[in-house]
This record gives sequence, structure tokens and C-alpha cells, in this order.
Amino acid sequence: MIPEDEKDTFLRQGISSPYFLDALAWVVAIPLAEVIRFEFVFASMNFLITLILVPAAVVLQWVLGAVTHLYRAGNIRGSFEELRTLTVTVMLVGSAVLIPILVVGPRMGVSRGAVMISVPLALIAMAGVRYVTRAGMEKKILKMQVAEPVIIFGAGPMAVHLVDQLLTDPESPLHPVAILDETEFNHYRYIRTVPVLGTLQDLDQVAREHEAKVLLIAIPHIDRELHCQILKTASALGIEVRVFPTLQRALIHTRTAATSTLRGVPIEDLIQRRQVETQVANIAGYVRGQRVLVTGAGGSIGSELSLQLSKFNPSELIMLDRDETGLQHTQLKVRGNGLLDTDEVVLADIRDENAMMELLARRQPDVVFHTAALKHLPMLEQYPQEAWKTNVLGTRNVLEAARNAGVGTFINISTDKAANPTSVLGLSKKYAEMLTAWYANEFQGSYLSVRFGNVIGSRGSMLPTFISLIEERRPLTVTHPDVTRYFMTIPEACQLVIQAGGIGRKAEVLILDMGDPIKIMDIVDKMIDLSGQPVEIIFTGLRSGEKMHEDLVSFTEELARPFHPKIMHTRALPLAPADLDLGAWKSLVLGRALAVDSELEATG
Repeated sequence: MIPEDEKDTFLRQGISSPYFLDALAWVVAIPLAEVIRFEFVFASMNFLITLILVPAAVVLQWVLGAVTHLYRAGNIRGSFEELRTLTVTVMLVGSAVLIPILVVGPRMGVSRGAVMISVPLALIAMAGVRYVTRAGMEKKILKMQVAEPVIIFGAGPMAVHLVDQLLTDPESPLHPVAILDETEFNHYRYIRTVPVLGTLQDLDQVAREHEAKVLLIAIPHIDRELHCQILKTASALGIEVRVFPTLQRALIHTRTAATSTLRGVPIEDLIQRRQVETQVANIAGYVRGQRVLVTGAGGSIGSELSLQLSKFNPSELIMLDRDETGLQHTQLKVRGNGLLDTDEVVLADIRDENAMMELLARRQPDVVFHTAALKHLPMLEQYPQEAWKTNVLGTRNVLEAARNAGVGTFINISTDKAANPTSVLGLSKKYAEMLTAWYANEFQGSYLSVRFGNVIGSRGSMLPTFISLIEERRPLTVTHPDVTRYFMTIPEACQLVIQAGGIGRKAEVLILDMGDPIKIMDIVDKMIDLSGQPVEIIFTGLRSGEKMHEDLVSFTEELARPFHPKIMHTRALPLAPADLDLGAWKSLVLGRALAVDSELEATG
């Protein structure tokens, strides 16, 4: 590792005094220009004027260099940005010297041509010194650091940026030794000092010659087939593959612009569907300046939803969860700290009716986003009473407290498993939709539900689990080779929820058009292809309550798209809280009804 003082010398100054060398360039360039102009006839030269021009240029170089920030400490010597600033500065100095010469020069016998020749001579000298300095700096850095040789795939603008970063960062763990590219035009060229040596077919030879064990892909939005081919080829050779992120990816996934960040393949790419843009910013005015409560704020959806809502400037954002660690992560995400010492985070359980009543009565939220729920289908099949306590009674508690507090907008988060439910989870969320519809019909306010498909990347969901298993080289468990599911991303889910408050009507259920359902095995196959390694698949059979194919709407529901072509609206049947019957619930759970809408309607 390079000491801090040496690193600063190399990267920031590079030479002890760049201005001193620039001044020396003028001292040499002006007399040399005179000599060249008069073809070495010294008797024709006006040495007195030369003695005046040299100090004038030296002083102007300092003054104009300060104006253009040429000599500030933060400049990296020899960079393109510094060369551009240097060119501007030298041209300004040359102009400042030449203008008076143009006016009085002919009368005093001063050659205007000599001044004009001195400008490119000085610029070449200054740029040359910087190039030599930077080359020496990079050579010394490479000797002082222990960096792993890396081959870069791609020879476009991203590769140029990446090579520059790796060559000039003394902390970089990677050192570029070669570049491969599929475009024949790029072969036999150089990016900085790194040669382009061939295509993917040359990977074996290039890797052996340079003792490289890492291949770094520097192609934005790389084609999936090419990506799979790279992974398979590299895997066969025992070479690790990494992907350099675009700035947009780095900002989305890491919230920083650090160009050294490396990423894997985004799991959103696996569904091969563009994210639906719901234009939420245009209709989220109902949040601005309002008091907003998010239940389940420590979960995946609640956390991202809290972050998105904070951008619309609510007067107060209240984040509620019974998971203190989840709340801390959310506060860190939203506020940049996890101190947990403000009343914006509330530790409470929606099962506690009195706590919900007291909280909403005291904080008086205007808008409630109800995301708190138990969501793991097989777990709730084992413990259906927990689904009843949280997803049904807990939702009733929040709805009743919201009604008493005069909440104007209430958005309940549901799931596609609530359509023609066959599981405890689906049944409990169907009850929650119906309770929300009853409160919407009976009281003032816009109370509605939003129905999700499988949310990619949410905590405990299928795809992150598969990625972990593949990385650990453990078998993947799939229920059935033909099972399909609807998928949506976390940003899509949050945008839909926020937009629902602007376009949803009382007692409605809003559903995002997620395209065609996706076969789970298609995603598994893609993930295995991208991993470049053999992965065992174990088929376990459908679990209790699971469907082969999910439904977005129940048999009795009708769809409309009144506001947005990608957002479907239907209406939920109402269920009064007084009609909640634990016995009927147990009967439905034990009966595993395939279509419970009619029974729920009778219960309601």
C-alpha cells in the first residue's frame, strides 16, 4: 500500500512545481522562437524586447493559470482535463502578449511571427513534461502496489474510462493487461498503454500469457447471449468474470457514483421485461405537505416505499414496524442515519388494537400505506392462526384506527394470491381487501387495495434465494417444472402503490399489468447459464396451498383500465368487521376451497 504522503505527491502534484516548469518553458520558447524566425541570424534579433517578453509571459502564466485553476492542488497531472485547461491558459497568455506586439511591434522592430511561434513551442514543452511525469508516476505506482492482472472485454468508451481509472488509482486491486473485443475494427489498437489482442476465442492464450484470472466486462447493456457465451468460456478456463457498472446502475444499486464498484447481473434483467413507468411524480401531490404513515416500514416494500415517499416532501413521515432492526435499516436508507431516536420511527405491532388506536389518534396521519403483513405461504400453511391475527385482525385494527383518526387516503397492500385463493396467505389477504372495501363504502375517505405479483428482490423472495444457492454451489429447489408466476420489481411495486392514491377509487383493487406470466424454470435456466457452472435442480412438488399458475383477478371480478393502460382496476366485495368469524375462517382453511369468493360473499 502506498503511503498517504507519496500518494498525494503522485496523484495531485506529480512534479514538485508545475508552475516553475511552465515558466521555464516560456523562458526557453520565446528566445527559441526568435532564433527560428530569423533563421539563426542573431544580428537581426532584438534581445531587449525578448528580455521584456519573457518575464511578461512568465507573470501572465501565473495570473491566468490561477484564473483557470491550472495549478490547484486537486488536478491530476497529465489528465485530459488538465491538458485542456493548459491549452486554454497558454492560448490566453500568447494572446495577451501578441496583442500589444501587433500594435507597437512594427515600429519597434519586433517580430510578430516570433511571438506566434513561441505559443505552440511553449505548449508542446509544457504538455511533454506532463506526459513524461505521468508516465513515470504510473510506472512507479505499479511497482509500489500489488495489483491482480485483469483482462477487459470491450473496447468502447466504457473501457477507455475503466482503463484510465485502473491505471491511475494506486488503491486499485486490478491492473489491466489486455483487452478483448468482438469488433474487428478495434483489433491491434491500444487504449492508453493496454493492447487490444483479439476476441473471446483468444481468451485462453491471452490469459496464459499475462497470467490473468479475472475478466472484466466493460460493455453497457451487454447482449444476454454474448454474456452467457463469455461466462461459459471463462468458466471452462477457471477465469472469474465481473461486470463493470454503468454510472446509472451504480447510482441505483449503491447510491454512490464510485466507478470502482463491480456488480453482478441485475435480477430484474431475468424477467426480460421493461419496467413499467407509471408517471407517479405527476399525481403524487396528495402526499406533499401531508402526514404519512407507513406500516411494515422495516420490510422490503415498506422500506423502499418510505424512501420514495420522502422525495415528495410530506410534512411528516411516520415509519412503523415491530422489527426494530428493520426500522433501523429503513431510517438509514431514508435519512442517512439509523439513530432510532426520533418519533418518525415507531416500534409497534398492528395486532395491538389499543396501540394502533392511540398512535393514529395522537399523530393524526392524512395518508396511510398499509404494507405490514406475514407473506410466506408455506409458513402460514403451518400456522394459519398467525395469518388470521396479523393479516386479518391486524388490518382491521389499522383500518379502524384510521377511520377514527379521519384518515383521508388508505392504501392496503395485497397479493395476486388473493385472487381465487387456495392458500392461507391468499385467503387472509382476500379478507384484508374485503375489509378495506367495507370501510371505503361506509365512511368518508379513499380506501382501496393494490394487488402485487411476486416482487423481485424483496426479502426472502425466490430470486435472491436462488442467487445465494448458486453462489454457494448448492442445489436449487423448484416446486414443479411447469409452474409460472407474475413478477414485478420493487420500484414498480412502490410506484403503483403511490399512484394508487392518486387514481384509485373507493373500494377498488388496483393491479399492475405485468405482461405474461413467466415460467420459473425459464428463469432458473437463465440464472444457471449466467453463472457458467453446473447446478443441480431438485423438483419438490407443489406445496400445500400453492397454485400451478397464479390469477390476477377472481372469477367474479371484472377489469377496467380507466386511467393508465398498464394499471387495471377491479372492485372488492365488502366484509364488515362485525362479520369476521374465526370459525368460518377455520372452516375455509381446513376445506382448502379452490374458489372462496362466493363463500366470503355469503360471510360478508
